[in-house]
Amino acid sequence: MTLTTRQPTPSRRREPRTPGRLVKRAALYATLSVAAFLVLLPVIWMILTSFKPEGTITSHPSQLFPTQWTFQNYRDVLDAIPFARQFGNTLVFAGTVTAFSLLFDSMTAYALARLEFPGKRVLFAAVLLFLMLPIQITLIPVYQLVANLDLVNTFPGLIIPRATNAFGIFFLRQFFLGIPRDLSEAARIDGAGEFRIYWTIVMPLARPALLTLGLFHFMFNWNDLLWPLIISTSSDMQTLPAGLALFTGEHVVQYGLLMAGATMAMLPMLLAFVVVQRKFIQGIATTGLK
Repeated sequence: MTLTTRQPTPSRRREPRTPGRLVKRAALYATLSVAAFLVLLPVIWMILTSFKPEGTITSHPSQLFPTQWTFQNYRDVLDAIPFARQFGNTLVFAGTVTAFSLLFDSMTAYALARLEFPGKRVLFAAVLLFLMLPIQITLIPVYQLVANLDLVNTFPGLIIPRATNAFGIFFLRQFFLGIPRDLSEAARIDGAGEFRIYWTIVMPLARPALLTLGLFHFMFNWNDLLWPLIISTSSDMQTLPAGLALFTGEHVVQYGLLMAGATMAMLPMLLAFVVVQRKFIQGIATTGLK
């Protein structure tokens, strides 16, 4: 009888904390702290400005912290525009577009990544071409199409043109290419069809990428001003960015109301990022790896 002994795994040797390494680490943390402060400074300024009286916002010399705290700007925002209605419109618009985009983008990406059919390369090249086109180029043709269908100032007219996105197709295709084909082949041997493979195997494995793309879609459409402003002709159909744009006039900008409204509009985005931040980072890190 032969006895086998398990060799002990050598412990990972910790690098010595030399003064040079400590200085480099301290410099790195200091640089990151400064960069984080510079990124957060506009947000901090926006929140603090929302609590300042309107007359003190543009006073000279300017101050970061308010000398007198007030909630009047928040009350004025709720009185000036139908904030609750526009908040709901924005939630319906961004949420529905995100759901449709994840469905249609993932289907198209699956076909481009896992299936073979004539014209596949041409179709992918067209997706890349649309990815490089500025969205402003397609605004007039899309608006004319929506107007011809009598969908102006309606939720279908607002949502349907955004139901898919070239970036989402490209993003998910790159992720699907990294999923082992052995899983799909095993499912085909067991008699699974393409839709079942897509829905029960590929989609669960792509959850980090789907959450990442969903956050991108939701943020973009939540903050979008141009398309809702063009397609909505009444205040009851406008989204929050379009409603807040009313506080910016040709000669006068109501900074207090604008900052208060922007602060309230930012909260859902902050909550969404906190919920999916771990999967968001994982999806960014793994997309494109094969």
